[in-house]
Amino acid sequence: VQLVESGGGLVQPGGSLTLSCAASGSIFAINAMYWYRQAPGKEREVVAVITSGGITNYSESVKGRFTISRDNAGNTVSLQMNSLKPEDTAVYYCNADLLEDGAYDYDDYWGPGTQVTVSS
Repeated sequence: VQLVESGGGLVQPGGSLTLSCAASGSIFAINAMYWYRQAPGKEREVVAVITSGGITNYSESVKGRFTISRDNAGNTVSLQMNSLKPEDTAVYYCNADLLEDGAYDYDDYWGPGTQVTVSS
């Protein structure tokens, strides 16, 4: 099983960017899916979460600007980021609470991360 993020890059303040994450491999089921970020010198923090039923939650710092969505059939999760600010600059990570084929319990899986830089 692996998770791979895409869509990072350089964007000007006020701009938009969409991140995507695809989970592949021998997957039986996926529970919640998350986006985290880690800025230089700071701890990794959760940005947004979406359950298998589509319930979402966001950190206060991105509420109203970011939207998380998922495609259960395709095992993908996306993060639409609008009105980006320099303080959104970070490496963004996809995380999934996932049950692998043949496993007895859900486990935590991470992507390698994608860099988002907001700068003029």
